[in-house]
Amino acid sequence: MKVAVYPGSFDPITYGHLDLVERSCKIFDRVIVAVLINSSKKALFTIEERKEMIKEATKHLPNVEVDHFSGLLIDYMLSMNAKVILRGLRAISDFEYELQIASINKKLSEDIETVFLMSNNKHSFISSSMVKEVASYGADVTELVPSQVEKALKKKYGYDKTR
Repeated sequence: MKVAVYPGSFDPITYGHLDLVERSCKIFDRVIVAVLINSSKKALFTIEERKEMIKEATKHLPNVEVDHFSGLLIDYMLSMNAKVILRGLRAISDFEYELQIASINKKLSEDIETVFLMSNNKHSFISSSMVKEVASYGADVTELVPSQVEKALKKKYGYDKTR
């Protein structure tokens, strides 16, 4: 069974993330979307809120699981018996950063591969940070995130349905 882990903060999940998950489901038997617990970052949503949003957004994909982890990704990969780290690339600037991470992960475990998928052009500009920034001002994010994420953002930032 080919198992891939898609790690990230997913604070919140966007259509860019979701596109990558959907495409990876056609390649791998099992895809684990793993929310990283990063104590050095101040997240808008709790781990449980992020996991719930991801579960809702991926409920149409039977080979997706949602989990969370802390510590080294390689340790998590080994605990899940996964051999592939899935990462998305939006731009050349992503590649430099992701190459460093893939290289250190390869040094930590020769058996684990990193697979990069290019983002769909229509999602290449979307990042969770940008979504949170525009949502904090009450801007429309319907084309950037699934509807349940949009609702959660509005609730977090205190905006109702009308602007």
